[in-house]
Amino acid sequence: MPEQPHEGCVLVRTSLPGNPLAPAAARRFVRAAFADWTEQGLPVATVLSDRLTDDAVVILSELVTNAVVHAGTSVDLLCRMDGAAADGTPAGLVIEVTDHHPSRAVRNDRAPRSTETPEYGRGLQLVASLAESWGITYRPGTKTVWARLRTEDVEEVPAAPDIDSSVRALERGLRAAEILAPVPRRLPHDQDWINRGALSFLAEASDLLAGQLDEDMVAALVGQLLVPRLADWCAIWFHDEEGRSLPGTAAYDLRGADPMPAPRLARVWHMHEARTEELRRILEKEPPQLPDSVRTGAVPVPWPFETRGGAALEDSGSALAYPLSAGGRTLGTLLIGRAGLLRFPDEINGLVEDFSRRVALAVSAARRFTRQATISRILQRGLLPTSIAEIPGVKSALVYEPKEQGGPGGDFYDVFPAGDGRWCFALGDVQGKGPEAAVVIGLARPWLRLLAREGYPVAQVLDRLNRLLLDDATEAADAAARALAAAGGQGIPPEGSASRFLSLLYGELIPAEDGSGMYCTLASAGHPLPLLMRPDGQVAPAAVPQVLLGVVDDPDYTSETFELHTGDTLLCVTDGVTERRRGHHQFDDGDGLTQALAGCAGLTAPLLAERIRRLVHAFADSPPDDDLALLVLQAQ
Repeated sequence: MPEQPHEGCVLVRTSLPGNPLAPAAARRFVRAAFADWTEQGLPVATVLSDRLTDDAVVILSELVTNAVVHAGTSVDLLCRMDGAAADGTPAGLVIEVTDHHPSRAVRNDRAPRSTETPEYGRGLQLVASLAESWGITYRPGTKTVWARLRTEDVEEVPAAPDIDSSVRALERGLRAAEILAPVPRRLPHDQDWINRGALSFLAEASDLLAGQLDEDMVAALVGQLLVPRLADWCAIWFHDEEGRSLPGTAAYDLRGADPMPAPRLARVWHMHEARTEELRRILEKEPPQLPDSVRTGAVPVPWPFETRGGAALEDSGSALAYPLSAGGRTLGTLLIGRAGLLRFPDEINGLVEDFSRRVALAVSAARRFTRQATISRILQRGLLPTSIAEIPGVKSALVYEPKEQGGPGGDFYDVFPAGDGRWCFALGDVQGKGPEAAVVIGLARPWLRLLAREGYPVAQVLDRLNRLLLDDATEAADAAARALAAAGGQGIPPEGSASRFLSLLYGELIPAEDGSGMYCTLASAGHPLPLLMRPDGQVAPAAVPQVLLGVVDDPDYTSETFELHTGDTLLCVTDGVTERRRGHHQFDDGDGLTQALAGCAGLTAPLLAERIRRLVHAFADSPPDDDLALLVLQAQ
């Protein structure tokens, strides 16, 4: 909820980590805030407009980008709308970006540029062109850059209906690039047009780049944005995952100038498609070589289309190379060229330099995502069975969809033989997500199998697993206390020191001696209750609710035993199914899951599982916001 410090004023604030994803998160934050003010019908919403939103997004993006690059700390954001005052002061929007490295000065783009200057954003000169006023406030340990935008005389530009937002963003970015194309300007006021075009282009390009989680898609988007509007052709090279340490960084000082591996030519784009392959062949032989001292800025390189046998392959022109650097490492090189120019105009040079920095941040974020996804896939393979066991006399089906594709999610499952003709199954949900959830799953699932194969009954398995989680949480808390004591009581508890809760549905199947079905014994510890459907479509809960695992000592779990006859179906789900939301409603409101299961009478286990999955997805327009798992066991 937005804060209202006084009448006529409303504000929102947040904090973001100082990483390449912060500018995109800041843009989403301010757009979401404006949408929230409008939805709530706040008085200040009457002065909001598309133009004001665009200007606010640009300013916030630039200030956050500068804070991340130059300060390298976490960033605090504040967005405040002041209503019109009684003394006639018009309404205004105030944006504040605070970092925690005040000793680093804010870059002002009015200063001359040099190849030794660190990376920078379009910066304060362009922010000043949009803001009514701006300034810098220093406090102990922090530095705040603020800007105020007036809300009067803002022309509303209607948006085209029924156009996907990403398509509209790309079109705005390309229109801005069209404005900035290197052709002679005719009127003095065109400079303001160029500045606004640059801001719009960079903001929209940043949004588009931030949405790409694959570096090759980043490269493809670069070509689409630059050619033919800012250049006749472009090419982009990527160094390997490690990149190369830059001079002046800790990694460089420790390791020295590590040998640069051969870069990979990821993308070549020419305004004349027939020339693309020819350009690729030329550039593959002679990639641009940039000096180690160049961290940012354009480096002139020879025009690649030299003459052969006295015949010119293409008119002469200008070519510039830009290093793609982020996090103290060189990730690649961007090369652009335009025929018929002795040199690129300064406006285009500065714009592409800023754009190249955003490309580098996008590549860095994409590689970080790829690394995380790879680690998650490895964890997921170790935490979950590669396949569920086939139980004689029972047909089973599984649906498992972690919220973050590739995992690790907080839900887990298992179906395994326990010896002596017994088969066990489990469906669990760990508190939290990510590495912390992986720790609990990695602890619970092997112990579950061990206890089952040691012959412990269902209820005793839960009792012992509960004790295991409590003991582990106690050890983690003790370790956290020791760490805090060693730090003199300063700081926050380390990750992993929180209690570890687990909801679990655990059961055991034993074939009936007369072969008429299976005896099922199960217990639910804080988990959505399993549903048993008879062949005639009657549905009833198959267990009673009990407390979560890892919450209390000696909960004294109990189990239920019943017989699964031919055609009986047992449905087990996690809360990603029952608590699927559509506004204020949940999927299981009014016994929704029971009704959905009753409508699946007569379906085989795989078809039933797929039907429930589709119903859950169709319940709301948005994708599920939680892990989703369901297990179907059907007696044959």
